[in-house]
Amino acid sequence: MTDLIGDIHGYACKLQILLLKLGYTNKNGAYGHPERKVLFIGDYIDRGPEIPRTLELVKAMVDSGNAIALMGNHEYNALCFHFPETKGGHLRKHLIKNILQHHETLRQFQNKQDQYEMYIDWFKTLPLYHETEHFRAVHACWDVDNIAYLQKRLVNGCLSDELIYESAEEGTKLKDVIEQTLKGMELKMPGNGIFSDKDGTDRTHIRIKWWENPAHMTYKSISVEPIPNLPDQAINPADMSSAHWYQENDRKVFFGHYWLRGEPSLYRNNICCLDYSVARQGKLVAYRLNGEERLDNKNFVYV
Repeated sequence: MTDLIGDIHGYACKLQILLLKLGYTNKNGAYGHPERKVLFIGDYIDRGPEIPRTLELVKAMVDSGNAIALMGNHEYNALCFHFPETKGGHLRKHLIKNILQHHETLRQFQNKQDQYEMYIDWFKTLPLYHETEHFRAVHACWDVDNIAYLQKRLVNGCLSDELIYESAEEGTKLKDVIEQTLKGMELKMPGNGIFSDKDGTDRTHIRIKWWENPAHMTYKSISVEPIPNLPDQAINPADMSSAHWYQENDRKVFFGHYWLRGEPSLYRNNICCLDYSVARQGKLVAYRLNGEERLDNKNFVYV
């Protein structure tokens, strides 16, 4: 009896409408349901017009026991943007592209520094994954080896200050694992291929469908995003960072992150992406899990 909600990105009004549509009511400042609970997939901040209100709503539900909130890559980026380096600067460099990504959050917390820092501290309490005997949830990618590694390293699934510093160090396994867990598996484009992402940043690596067997895929078919200049040629196995893919008989897994478009639908009956680009005139999407063995498209709810 869980309602899983995808990336919100500061669209508090849409979140409230979705919660009402799901049958939640606001009591004493926190939305709740007599029989159900929400699991938020991450990415509460950046881009949208109501970021402080979004955080207020999500945190109130967590504090009241009506929700679980996972960490998204935007919350992780905010932590690194905030954490100082010992030699000056910050763990996430204040480059133009990084400032632009975080600009709306900073602008909306202007003259609210204490409140902003309170939420930064709260981000450290957000687990990076959630697992029950029936389903799994993560912001971007559930890789069995990566999750097993995080289970050994994290404290109740969360990052400590010490681990945040380690995760920002180039060449550490923790950095690679967190990058893949919160930002997804990537594959280098063949040759010297390059493309511009949704923010206009030039990239040489594509986000891939980590639930597909790469031996049966091409560069074009394994890309989550439709990239026009991707060749329809077989993938070079040497380019793959992981030999694993998510099996058809594995537990149901929910994630966000990938900026899908159109009508919400399942990739497979155990694979569910909940990010449908709310910050790009898309939809805020939930999946209403009712204990079904295999997922069903009819259980999507969205605004």
